[in-house]
Amino acid sequence: MTMPDQAAVLIDPDEHRSGTGTARFVLQKVLEAIISVVLVVVLFFFLFRMLPGDPVAAMTRDRVTSPQQIAELREKMGVDKPVFVQFGQYFWNLLHGDLGESRLLNNGRPVADMIGERLWPTILLVGSATVLAVIIGLWLGIRAAWRRDSFFDRAQTGIALTLWSVPQFWLGLMLLVVTDGLFPSRGMHSPDAAPDVLSQTIDVLHHLVLPCVTLLAVFYAQYMLIMRSSLLGEMNADYLTTARAKGLRDDLVRRRHAVPNALLPTTTLVFMQFGAVVAGAVTVEAVFSWPGLGQLTYDALHGPDLPVLQGVFTVLASAVVLMNLLAELLYRVLDPRVRTS
Repeated sequence: MTMPDQAAVLIDPDEHRSGTGTARFVLQKVLEAIISVVLVVVLFFFLFRMLPGDPVAAMTRDRVTSPQQIAELREKMGVDKPVFVQFGQYFWNLLHGDLGESRLLNNGRPVADMIGERLWPTILLVGSATVLAVIIGLWLGIRAAWRRDSFFDRAQTGIALTLWSVPQFWLGLMLLVVTDGLFPSRGMHSPDAAPDVLSQTIDVLHHLVLPCVTLLAVFYAQYMLIMRSSLLGEMNADYLTTARAKGLRDDLVRRRHAVPNALLPTTTLVFMQFGAVVAGAVTVEAVFSWPGLGQLTYDALHGPDLPVLQGVFTVLASAVVLMNLLAELLYRVLDPRVRTS
């Protein structure tokens, strides 16, 4: 056998096609994500221009201002130009990493700096609520499915359905009433907290309890119901019957065989539901005055401060698109059927 013939034998055509297909799939999804972000930027730019209120009028409210001064202010802010010219300038600046400057909340301050200082509180709130919701939701979902039609199953399913249907802002207000001062109701820090790291950490965690529980209560319910449904679909599978026939304990059958296969839809759901968690954080932060991006959005809407609104929604939308992209790529990695299709 010649050397070219030996090389042809060593190359697996299926493996080559699989690698090429994966690269094409990743490239396609990345391009779709970029297009989605661009469409979101365009949509929000023109949507915010439809909001009631005039930023120039808001800046000059309760001030004696001549028509000439108002005209100069409009020219300085660029709102005297046609809306498509404004969009072109905004998009060009955005491509260079410039989100603009605040016009009302912090006159002249870069929006990127304002988002940067509010990003950590939102990450802390959303991250804590998501991690706890996943852990609690998956654990309860597995227990409820394995004890199908038991009192535990019925009780947990009823509680989850109720919490899933409750508006988050209403649940937050109810928690404020029920706790009645047991936990801080506003902000992230107490003015009288000691300056050392341990005291500051405990103080932040104390303030985090109510907003985190509000988000957690709604989203753990969704993960619990999806996990329960997914595991119930695996309960009568042939491979579980085979595992039981080999003499494996019921606990091992559940942990080693049923749960790993049932985790697939729930794992991808965690990433794909990131947008809903972020949207919930906006209302929850407004209820508890949590100093994150949600509270910044709420404050900017009162102006309206258009550069701040555009910057915040661009960052949040990009994060949501990124999480959806990771979900699709992760699904391909976890499910061999997708890779071979």
